[in-house]
Amino acid sequence: MASIFAAREVSYSQNLATTLADRPAADASDDETYEITDRTVDDNKTRLKEKPELLHHLQNDSSILTLAVGDKLLYAGTQDGEIVVWSLASFELVQRIQAHTRAVLSLFLSADGKLLFSSAGDAIVNTWCPTTLKRLYHVYSTYDVGDVFSVAYSAQFETVYLGAQNTSIQWCSLKDQTARRTPNPENHPDRRNHRFFDSLDRGGSSTPRPQTTRTGNHEGEILEIDKAHMMHYAHFGYVYCMLMVHGVTRLVDSDEEFLISGGGDGTIKIWKLFHDQSQGIKEVACLGEDDAESVLSLAIDGSFLYSSKLEGVIELWDLDTKQKLRVIKAHKGDVTTLQMGWGFLWSAGSTGFARKYSTVQYGKYQDTTSFSQKYQCVNRWRAHEGRILASAVTTYNDQQLYITGANDNSVSIWNITGCNSGTYDRPQMSDSQLIKSLYEFVSFKTISSRPDHAEDCRRGATFLRTLFKKHGAQTEMLNTDNHHNPVVYAKFKGNSTTSGKRKKILFYGHYDVVPADNKQNKWIVEPFEMKGVNGYLYGRGVTDNKGPIMAALYGVVDLVHEKELESDITFLIEGEEESGSRGFKDAVRRHKDLIGDIDYIILANSYWLDDDVPCLTYGLRGVLHATVKVDSNHPDVHSGVDGSFMMDEPLSDLTSVLAKLKGLHNRIQIPGFYDNILPLTPVEEARYDDIVETLIRRSPENGPPERLKASLMARWREPNLTIHRYKVSGPDGSLVSAHASASISLRLVPNQEVDDVIKQLTSFLKDAFAQLDTHNHLTITIDNQADAWLGDPDNEIFQTLEKAIMDVWGPIGETRRSSVPGPKQQVKKPATPTMSPSLKPTPATTTTLTNGSDHTSLAATPLEMLSDSPENSSPVDGTNGARRGRKPLYIREGGSIPSIRFLEKEFDAPAAHLPCGQASDSAHLDNERLRLSNLYKSREIFRRVFRELPRK
Repeated sequence: MASIFAAREVSYSQNLATTLADRPAADASDDETYEITDRTVDDNKTRLKEKPELLHHLQNDSSILTLAVGDKLLYAGTQDGEIVVWSLASFELVQRIQAHTRAVLSLFLSADGKLLFSSAGDAIVNTWCPTTLKRLYHVYSTYDVGDVFSVAYSAQFETVYLGAQNTSIQWCSLKDQTARRTPNPENHPDRRNHRFFDSLDRGGSSTPRPQTTRTGNHEGEILEIDKAHMMHYAHFGYVYCMLMVHGVTRLVDSDEEFLISGGGDGTIKIWKLFHDQSQGIKEVACLGEDDAESVLSLAIDGSFLYSSKLEGVIELWDLDTKQKLRVIKAHKGDVTTLQMGWGFLWSAGSTGFARKYSTVQYGKYQDTTSFSQKYQCVNRWRAHEGRILASAVTTYNDQQLYITGANDNSVSIWNITGCNSGTYDRPQMSDSQLIKSLYEFVSFKTISSRPDHAEDCRRGATFLRTLFKKHGAQTEMLNTDNHHNPVVYAKFKGNSTTSGKRKKILFYGHYDVVPADNKQNKWIVEPFEMKGVNGYLYGRGVTDNKGPIMAALYGVVDLVHEKELESDITFLIEGEEESGSRGFKDAVRRHKDLIGDIDYIILANSYWLDDDVPCLTYGLRGVLHATVKVDSNHPDVHSGVDGSFMMDEPLSDLTSVLAKLKGLHNRIQIPGFYDNILPLTPVEEARYDDIVETLIRRSPENGPPERLKASLMARWREPNLTIHRYKVSGPDGSLVSAHASASISLRLVPNQEVDDVIKQLTSFLKDAFAQLDTHNHLTITIDNQADAWLGDPDNEIFQTLEKAIMDVWGPIGETRRSSVPGPKQQVKKPATPTMSPSLKPTPATTTTLTNGSDHTSLAATPLEMLSDSPENSSPVDGTNGARRGRKPLYIREGGSIPSIRFLEKEFDAPAAHLPCGQASDSAHLDNERLRLSNLYKSREIFRRVFRELPRK
């Protein structure tokens, strides 16, 4: 059933659509303080304020005017004439089509889910295949019907019915092709003159009409409605809404479908339907009076019919007796949309508020133990910042969902699971429990670099330990030296009959995060209040590293519930990774007996190379952070009063020394620095060629291949030195500072030993400083360090991960985009580069490899990929033809993780790195995020690996 975007009738309803779709919501206080009759239960006040869980938020370019929901997909009709389709599984954008040339006013999904109907302000009704969005029928009237506000379809009569602005109801049969009249192209609404837009100006000229564009202009069958197939003056007002029902009233045979319509005249009419198209429909009842109080929406429960009207009124009718049973003063503003679900009436309207009402529960929700004659508002909440224009209800994956759309250009999905029990207590469900746990985990401000968040870090660690324990793990809190954040230890014991024979896995992660200040309001959500938007989860730490930890945890939990955990899985989750893993090594060594033997190490603390192709990381650079200081014997002095060539300035000395570290083309000048770098092998070069070929095939703008390959090798297998920042003593001004220091880092590659590099760096800086013949003093401090790591992509752990990725993700490397530009965002064209004096190639960066994707982009998946879910995927075995696609990309990374090489050495076990997130996840940046699909599929990958790897 359509949800109506406008109530009052004006001369040109398309202008009305634009006006009301752009209107803001009424004052929130109008609705919030509105008194509801029959509120007598004491705890109602508490329930009234209980806001359902906002499961996800979808943003669009224009107002959402109508909604329809199927088994797997959510459809929205927009002010711009588009139909937008999202997946209910991941809330990713599936399809966006220009369905009409003007606003889509109504969507209707047939009961069997095989036909989707859309009507619009262009006087057209289109019929679509809901799964492919291919147009099947294109229906129009030869009359100037104006906007088609509502559409309904009877599968029994194979006929589509449309309610229009000219007060008529028309019908068109989708069967009996031989009886159809041949369409006359001159009768099409696009070809007819419009009374307003095509009127002549002075002098007899008119404004040229723009070209009309619709998706599928040449698809499907064109149907012209016979002039006789119309009920003139079905209402004395616009036909705003229609329902197709059967078996709920004695007015029509119980086995026949009938039509209910609501109009701008304030009446509701019941229509008997006929197979004979010349007869079409016949009015059998009229409810209400012609008072011009428009009926905006309809909902049914058994023989009870609810209708919403202007000024906040909801009326209840008995279809058998044709009596009005009750009038509910529900909202301050107009009630624009109604839904009946799970024994409750859900209403929403122009104030932006939604409400939940208890009902008599007459229909399929009837329960004599809870029968009540009272209609109480048991819940109300601010659902949108604009006028709510549409709603829908559905059950998906055992979750009860109430969905709202508004003129704030958004759709909100509310998890109301458990609403029929009087509370929103949700059962322990698969994905929803994972999301709930991650939401709580993100809420802890576990910022290890700031002492004032030490208590938050401790609470976050306690939460994590409690969660592990709740799911059956043996847990301990491993304290570190110097009061650093503790390490959370958890062990899931495998089945006693098999665990002794199976190899053991250690999962490493970290619960600490980097700071997330939102003083400049750059975040689209509160950083520590995770929120789902456009297929992504936003929040600090959601991708680095709390989301992957939750995916791994629930992967184990799945095996425990399935009784398939055959080996011990140990978790070590530290709280100081973002601060150099302080205290981690000593804590592990002290508790090595508790941790026990380990055969494989897995971590998930990095990202794909782009946004589309899954990867496995087999190498990381090491890092050496140092502070170089130069101090003077003099205090800070004025450069004019005391400065002279005889005074050695600390900042000048520091600059001179650091300038000698790098030469032409950023080559590091430390003697012997490059001597131990491993040569490029043919196997490794083939991996680079594979990466380059894949990326350029998908995005040719990343070429040429030689430049991209050189850029990746420079990032991953070549060392680098960076000067991060300078610091001087004294206030701003014309000073000679007594102290100057600089923070530098060296990224190291495998076979470069950190201790050797420290000696080389120290010796080089001291020699360079000595050549200055200065009175100042040099100090070099090593702040933290981490070894480089290089794994073996051919070993059991990588091969097991590879197979799991291919099985879970399905076809890899096919042409698809997993993110698209967000609302009002255009594809970013690369700026014309400023002419550079250097002939060096410009390096590829994360921004270029993701085609400029950022936090505004939408998660997207093509319609044809929806069937490639894990449960439908299986290895290619030559018998079932399942598509697994190509292998994931084997990549290295330029970043560093201090603990991975240490763990390999300490437990004499190989490690592998599974990137869970996409390149555009913005880890450490504003608007950090993780795609829902990546989270869910990472969980499934971990489940498979934790099951299969111990058997190797």
